[in-house]
Amino acid sequence: MALTSKHTIAVFGSTGQLGTDLVKVLRQKPEFDVVALSHGDADCTKAAVVSRVVLRLRPHTVINCAAFVRVDDCEDQANLAFEVNAIGAFNVARACAAIDARCVYIGTDYVFDGMKEDAYVESDQANPINVYGASKLAGEHLVRQTVPRWLIVRVASLFGTTGARGKGGNFIETILARAKKGDPLKVVDDIRISPTYTQDAAKVVRQLLKKEVTGVVHASNGGSCTWCEFARQILKFTDIDVRLEPVLSNEYPVKARRPANSALISQRSPELFDQAPRTWQQALKHYLEKKGHIRL
Repeated sequence: MALTSKHTIAVFGSTGQLGTDLVKVLRQKPEFDVVALSHGDADCTKAAVVSRVVLRLRPHTVINCAAFVRVDDCEDQANLAFEVNAIGAFNVARACAAIDARCVYIGTDYVFDGMKEDAYVESDQANPINVYGASKLAGEHLVRQTVPRWLIVRVASLFGTTGARGKGGNFIETILARAKKGDPLKVVDDIRISPTYTQDAAKVVRQLLKKEVTGVVHASNGGSCTWCEFARQILKFTDIDVRLEPVLSNEYPVKARRPANSALISQRSPELFDQAPRTWQQALKHYLEKKGHIRL
């Protein structure tokens, strides 16, 4: 059923990479009245604060983008990871349930173990292999069991013009900064991902809201690649000539294990959308144009 009247949406984590684009994209439609909530406005780990804000606003929908996303830090700060990604999700969901609002939780590709050869679909069994993924999956479960009307939107390997506040930017800008210095690049070539433009993910969420979709939906750009293939395409589009060396992930040990394959695809896409999502290459080119790295 499509929306027929003014619809109030509260966005937790509105200053993050995805949250920023969500607010912009939703405000493009007159039927949405969007309230942006930063961490300072409403800390999702504070149940009383969340409840008070949601009761005051009484939104039709709450989108929870708030998350602790530094994957390696999650290994050392597991309590904080679960406090934000799971208990925070529970606090938001419980506040939604109290006023019969729809709760939208932003999930992650890291709920999967990476053992599958093909891209993961919504019905695949989740089995996280790091603390971050486990905390986000716990958040999914808490949302499902707490609020009657829920939507979980899983995204992957995000890049957006705002950059990830918790990570100090994004992969694209890191590659370009190093490449412009002429530094040789060594990039992991045995981990497969679905690079996803936050602007495109935000538009998917907007469509899902308008159609009042529930359940789990994967929102990624089309196709998949390794981090090295992603870097190669960045250099190709920007016409920067530096040495790029593919390496194995075990050559760069990190605290948190990464899934060898966390590419996402939506098996629900044919029923939900009129057309398939644009490819990650098309999205990357648009991002580079918008940031001024290549000419229009």
